[in-house]
Amino acid sequence: MKTYLHTLQLSKRQSNEGSTKLIEPKCLEFISAFAAGKQARLMMETTTQGITPLTLSLAVAAKQAGGKLICIIPEHDQQDFNKCKNHHQDLEDVIEFVPGNPFEVVMQYKKIDFLVLDGKLEGHLKLMEMVDLNPRGCILVGHNLQCRENGVSFGQVLNEKKGVEFVTLPIGEGMELTRIESFAKRKSRYFM
Repeated sequence: MKTYLHTLQLSKRQSNEGSTKLIEPKCLEFISAFAAGKQARLMMETTTQGITPLTLSLAVAAKQAGGKLICIIPEHDQQDFNKCKNHHQDLEDVIEFVPGNPFEVVMQYKKIDFLVLDGKLEGHLKLMEMVDLNPRGCILVGHNLQCRENGVSFGQVLNEKKGVEFVTLPIGEGMELTRIESFAKRKSRYFM
C-alpha cells in the first residue's frame, strides 16, 4: 500500500512540474506494486524516453523492497537526469542512472530480479536475451509494445523454455508480463 501511495504522490508531483504523462497512472501503479510485491532486490529499466513517471514508480518499489534500480537512459538525456536528481533526492539511495548504450551497460550487472524493457528500443528482444537474469526466478515487463519487432513478444522468444509464463495486458500502450521460475523449481518438476 505504501508503494501505491508513494507512486501516486510522485506522479502528481511530476505532472505538476510540467512533465507530460508518458504512461498512464494505472500502468505505473500496477508495475510498482508488482515489483514491490516480488521483493525484487535488483531491478533494471531501459528507456528511450529518458526519466519518466515509470522510472520513479520503480524507484519507489525498490525503496519499499530494500532493493536497487538501475536505470539505463539514453546519453542525450543527461540534462533530464540532472533535473530529476535534484527533484527526487529521497530516492537517490535506491536508483542508479547509467547513461549509455544499453547493449553495453547490461553486461555489467548480474542476477536481475525485475527487468523493464521499452518496446521502442531498437533491438529490445536481443537485449532481453543478453541480460543476466536471476536463476532463482525473475519477472520481465515489456511496455510500449505496439512498437515491438515483427510482432514477436518476450514470452514467445522464451516460451520454448520450461518454467516460462507470459501474459499480454491492454494497459498503457501495451504491456507484457513474463515470469521465469527458478532453475531449481524447473529441475525438480522432472523428478516428481
